[in-house]
Formats: sequence, structure tokens, C-alpha cells
Amino acid sequence: MSFSIIIQTLRDYLWDFVLLYAFIGIGVFMTLRLGFPQFSRVFPALKRMISDILRGEPAKEGEMTPFQSLATAVAAQVGTGNIVGIATAIISGGPGAAFWMLVSGFLGMATIFVEASMAQVFREREGTSGNLVGGPAYYIKNGLKQKWLAYIFAVLCIIALGIVGIMVQANSIISSLNTAFGLNQLLIACILMIIVGWILIGGMERIGKFSEKVVPTMATAYVLAALLIVFLNLNQLLPTIKLILTSAFNPQAIAGGALGISIQQAMRYGLARGLFSNEAGMGSTPHSHAVATTSHPAEQGFIAMVGVFICTFIICVATVMINLLTGAYTVDAVQAMSPSALNEFGQVMTQTAFQLQFGKIGESFLAISLSCFSLTTIVGWFFFAESNVKFIFKNPKIIHSFKLVALISIALGYFSKPGLVWDIADLAMGLMALPNIVALIFLSGISVEVLKDYDKQVEIDKEHISWDYKYEKLQ
Repeated sequence: MSFSIIIQTLRDYLWDFVLLYAFIGIGVFMTLRLGFPQFSRVFPALKRMISDILRGEPAKEGEMTPFQSLATAVAAQVGTGNIVGIATAIISGGPGAAFWMLVSGFLGMATIFVEASMAQVFREREGTSGNLVGGPAYYIKNGLKQKWLAYIFAVLCIIALGIVGIMVQANSIISSLNTAFGLNQLLIACILMIIVGWILIGGMERIGKFSEKVVPTMATAYVLAALLIVFLNLNQLLPTIKLILTSAFNPQAIAGGALGISIQQAMRYGLARGLFSNEAGMGSTPHSHAVATTSHPAEQGFIAMVGVFICTFIICVATVMINLLTGAYTVDAVQAMSPSALNEFGQVMTQTAFQLQFGKIGESFLAISLSCFSLTTIVGWFFFAESNVKFIFKNPKIIHSFKLVALISIALGYFSKPGLVWDIADLAMGLMALPNIVALIFLSGISVEVLKDYDKQVEIDKEHISWDYKYEKLQ
């Protein structure tokens, strides 16, 4: 049995029989416990965030503004998962996977509230620099009082995001620019290492400023392109929506069942790729939400929910519509694909969609968009992984040397095969999610208390909300 087959078998078992139910379970559980926050918390948080942006208050030293933390989180969330991953979900699970992707996003908004609020409650300050630092390893250690489990999460996060994850994103940048413009792949890899190195040397401050400028620009451009495609194919919009809903619950109705896709497959790929995109429950984005300057942990939880909404309901839906409306997705093309070529075909399919609609300009636009998405994800995932390096190693020299590991991972992305590296990424991130989900279940009661405290303060005086609890009081 080859190495790639072993990885695929372990990945499929983890996602099909463990995580598929774990993510649905924690999402439903927290949606009910928090009183369906998806309907009442997201848009007020979006309004507050826009107000904060207009005020333009700078971040304190060693911290991020709420918008910078959101931008860094979205920078990590919006990557190849939103283009290649979602396209692959449609290929593997049929158009119905798009529906389950939205279910993943809806439930994920409740899950990520717990992640972000707990990251705020149980964060720490570095002893040497005084910078804020936090994430699942910290709320597992300080909240659950399970230091051994915190170390397991930290190691898995470093591998999943700081090494394998960066390889996935780098590979996508290199292959997309090579396909669209014929650029030398080694040259692309070298330039990418220089750009990423320059950003990482600047630390938290440069990462925050980079994210808040690049993320809104690239996301807006991509969504506008998708809206233009919808407008140009308006006559196909309702049939496409009907196709998604039909194939979500009856995949065999597509082309007489020629694809042989089951409801479980549609759910599995929709939920899995939805998670890879919005990362709710995976334990990645809490690292950026932990360092935000905010008056109350619940407020950052609401901001985190906005991030999932943007990634799933806007960016991912854009990718779905681009592929289905233009006719880039066809049953015949999918049937001709071998399983090992699915991930690579996911990128090709979306490129084909833009090419069908806009010609060579469209193909070039997607290559640039994908490269920008992947670049910001590399930066975001490095920041998350570095937080766990700080958790394990207190030595500043080791922490600084991790930047070199990230650059080496970019180089490895040049040599890696797209299919295998995606499989390893799926497995690594799935394993990383397990200790985080355990922590969220046991800390869910504290997140409910945090939300109640916030609502109580809003009733009294919404202009003067504060949080002065120490986590020892919450045990």
C-alpha cells in the first residue's frame, strides 16, 4: 500500500466517521445554547465594525484592532479553499455539496463565537515583549487545565498550518501563475519567499496592516466578478439554485445517477470543504481574535461570526455560482477525472469558468485572485502557527527561526504534488480540530456566561461595556 493511499484512507475515515458528526454536533449544540446567534448578532457586529473602521483608531503596541484581527482571520480563511476547495467539493460531492457547505457555514458561526470569545478570555501576555498571545492551546491549558492536550494541539497546529498548510497555498500560487502566464515555477517560488519573508519580519504589526489592506481589496474584486457572471447568466440562476437543492437531497437525480454520488458524499465534501474554507471549529482563527483590543470577549465573538459569513455565504457562494452558471462544471468532465486528479481539476475548472465568460483576461484575473488569496492565507496561517511555537518554546531565537521553517515550506510547495499535499492537509487539519472540539464542548458553559454578561451590560449602558473577569473566577 502506497503512502498516498494510506493518507487518503486515514483522511476519509477521520472525515466520514468522526469529524462529519463532530462539527455538525458542536455547531447544532452551540446554536441552541447561544440562542441562534446567527440571526441576531452578525449584522449588528458588521455595523459596529464599519463604524470602527471609519473612526480609524490605531492598534495598541503588541495588539490588533478588531478589524485587523478579523482581516487576519479572513486572510487565513479566504485561500485556495474558497476556489480550489469549493470547486473540488462540487466535483466530488455534486452541486448539492454547495448546500451542505452553507449548512457548515451557518452552524460554524455559532462554533466560532465560542472559539473567539474563549481566546479572549484565556489569552496571555508574553513575558519578554508584553504582546498578547492566545488561541486553543491557551484556552485548553487555562480553561480545561489540561496542559498535555494543549501541547498536542500546539504541535498539530504547527504541522497542519505552519508547514503542510503553507505548502498547499504555495503550490496553488506557483501552479496558477505558471498556467495563466507561463512564468517559471522556480522564479515564482523565489519571489513568493521574498514577499512572505518581508511581511513576516515585520511581525504582528506588519501582518495586521497587510491583512487589513489586501483582504478587502481582493475579496471585493472577486465578488464583483462573480456578480457580473450572475448578471450575464441571469436566465440560468433559478435552474442552478434548483439543481443545488435537488442534488443536496437526491444526488442520483443528476444525469440519471451517472456520477454515483450519495447524500453522504454530498454532505461529506460540502461540510469538509466548507470547514477548510471558513475554518470554524478547526482552531485556527482564534489565534488572531485573541490579540484584538476589544471591550468585551463577546464582541470579538460577534466579529468572528462576520468572518465565517463573509467566507462561506459570500466568497464560497461566488465560486459555486461561477462554476455552475458558466457551464464549467459538467457531468462528462467529472466522470473522466481520476480520483487523484480531482484537486488539480478543481483549479482548472474555475479557470475554465472565467475563460468561458471573459476569455484570456478572465483566466489571468483568476490566477491573480488565487495568488492573492493564497498569499494572505500563508501569512495568516504562519501567524497562527507561530502562536503555538510561542506556547511550546519560550526561547525568542527558536520563535524567530520558525520564520525560516515557513519559507522552507514554500519551497517544498514547489516540489510537492497537488493531490497528495491536499490529502495531507485535510488529514492534518482534521487531527488538529479534535482537541479543539473537545475544549469547545467543555468550555461552552463559560461562553454562554460571557454572552449573558455582555447582554446584561448592554441593557444597563451599551456605551460603557467592560470585561474585568479573570479566568480563575470562571472555573
